[in-house]
Amino acid sequence: MPAPAPERITSTANARIKRFRALRMRKERDEAGLAFVEGIRTVAEAIQLRAGIEAIVDCPELLRSAFGRDLVDTARGAGVEVIEVSEAVFRTLSKREGPQGIAAVVRQEWERLDEVRLKPGGRWVALEEAADAGNIGTIVRTCDAAGADGVILLDHTADPYDPVAMRASTGAVFTVRLVRATFEQFIDWAHAQQVSIVGTAGDATDDYRSADYGDRTVVLMGSERAGLPPERQRQCDRVVSIPMLGRVDSLNLAVATGLVLYEVLEHRRRAGRA
Repeated sequence: MPAPAPERITSTANARIKRFRALRMRKERDEAGLAFVEGIRTVAEAIQLRAGIEAIVDCPELLRSAFGRDLVDTARGAGVEVIEVSEAVFRTLSKREGPQGIAAVVRQEWERLDEVRLKPGGRWVALEEAADAGNIGTIVRTCDAAGADGVILLDHTADPYDPVAMRASTGAVFTVRLVRATFEQFIDWAHAQQVSIVGTAGDATDDYRSADYGDRTVVLMGSERAGLPPERQRQCDRVVSIPMLGRVDSLNLAVATGLVLYEVLEHRRRAGRA
């Protein structure tokens, strides 16, 4: 006997659909401990990395990719709930101009700062008041690419589980360790761990290419608008600058973070500790 057709949701007022739609708001994500991610590539990463998937949302009219259909079958075979929805319903959930017809509701994964231990050669990024979700996602992606351990999000920094951040991370949100803390907690932890905190500033005298980054390093970056405030710079072990040779006086936050992070990696390689 053939398997019964999956139940199909066609009402945008359906209670579960309204719950998923609410995950666009950080308050709702924080309270539920969930996030909504869409797109073939990111959902594939979630499935392949065995992220905590609560449900897959499938819109057959939009999901025409054979690989995407295989993802739905894989999830269903692994016992993940698959919710089939109409095109009209999926479009109310999607933030893409050209939705691909597949999404997932995933459980957020966070670590406690006081349980994080840096091994020799360890590299982390800490973000203070960074507000742009796209930058957060790009930094998470860069950490994965550069082999950094994770990202510490301080105080009012934007949410890496924001849909924009998750899209920018291209699935790296499922591989990079994430921590939330206050700046004061971060400083206490860094001292206890004997971590070298490296900040950035345009007027710093140390060039980022020649600085001594220490053996356990956290790259501390400030906001897109103001950078790292002087009072935060004073709590760093070293502050470095990135040369500005043209008319602009600063770089995009994610670009600057990537440059410094890869320079730390290069220093590790030269010392044989990468």
